[in-house]
Amino acid sequence: MKYDFTTIMDRHGKDAIAVDGSGLIPPKDGFDFIPMWVADMNFPTVPTIPEAIIERARHPAYGYFEIRDEYFDSIIKWHETRNEVKGLQKEHIGYENGVLGGVISALTCHASPGDAVLLHSPTYIGFTGSITQNGYQIILSELKKDDQGIYRMDYEDMEAKIKANQIHVAVMCSPHNPTGRVWEHWELDEAMKIFERNEVIVISDEIWSDILLNGHRHIPVQSVNEYAREHTIAIYAPSKTFNLAGLIGSYHIIYNHALRDRIKSKGAKTHYNSMNVLSMHALIGAYRPEGYEWVDELCETLSQNINFACDFIDRHINGVSVSKPEGTYMLYLDCTKWCADHAKTLDALLRAGWDVGVGWQDGRPFHGQYHIRMNLAVPYTKVKEAFDRLVQHVF
Repeated sequence: MKYDFTTIMDRHGKDAIAVDGSGLIPPKDGFDFIPMWVADMNFPTVPTIPEAIIERARHPAYGYFEIRDEYFDSIIKWHETRNEVKGLQKEHIGYENGVLGGVISALTCHASPGDAVLLHSPTYIGFTGSITQNGYQIILSELKKDDQGIYRMDYEDMEAKIKANQIHVAVMCSPHNPTGRVWEHWELDEAMKIFERNEVIVISDEIWSDILLNGHRHIPVQSVNEYAREHTIAIYAPSKTFNLAGLIGSYHIIYNHALRDRIKSKGAKTHYNSMNVLSMHALIGAYRPEGYEWVDELCETLSQNINFACDFIDRHINGVSVSKPEGTYMLYLDCTKWCADHAKTLDALLRAGWDVGVGWQDGRPFHGQYHIRMNLAVPYTKVKEAFDRLVQHVF
């Protein structure tokens, strides 16, 4: 590979909560720590990003600025090339300080505190916190596994809950976090038919849309049909793709003029939605030609890690199951049977992993009673080492 996805990168002392966060459980003597919890990556990003930041930072003035056309042009080309998006223009794109901030801005434009909002379960913990903390009621429609162990939307349940709770806003995650589903066109089309029948606005978090495994392809929700194009607020960011969360910077794509004006007005009036000049240059650096190649190599690396882990679990860890992710770099382990067979609590299982340096994440905040979330965006050698430790000392 042209880019480095094998070096064990030392992040200590570099402000990373993944390795230096408060409250982390130190491993027992003899084990180093493998960060496999918070959803950021342990790979150096594409070199064009620090190059772009450093080039701009050399100029010793960082005052008020205007967004460059290159910023918008880079986003348009990225989506045209990678997602086959047609007709995207500068006016459709708006800056967001973060995906969750964009979700709340969109939500407050289309629902009042106390209103019910439809989400799928399992649920991204950030949705749960931000939506409930802003006074909205979350109604969950549980994803169901089919006979092949693939998570699917339950359309009958979705529509019943929309009608019963007078819901007019749904928040989706595409690809889905934490299960890693990359929705197929027909699945999104079925969901959109329900939303159209019930006059539901869709807020679609597509931050994971670049991280696709084993040849899967992202279908932008807005591309499904005309209703989806005109009634979906899609939110993207280079932060998950290129590990830029600490720089802050997301963007929305909204085709409908009225929806776009209301959401832009909401962000402007609060004065929270202000771009950082270095964040702008980071995106421009990310979406250069080298970034396209880097992401392809990243997805190849992550596919190898995911394939190894899922095969290892299937062959060596009885009582633990996982629906193989199609996107993202997260595993969502179902440990229900293992805990029952061994009379162990999930807390005890989690602690046993941390004790041997496998820093994984409690799945209960994602609505998985006996689930563990596990980040595989680490070099392959560390993935193998982590699972060796788990099978020898934990399971």
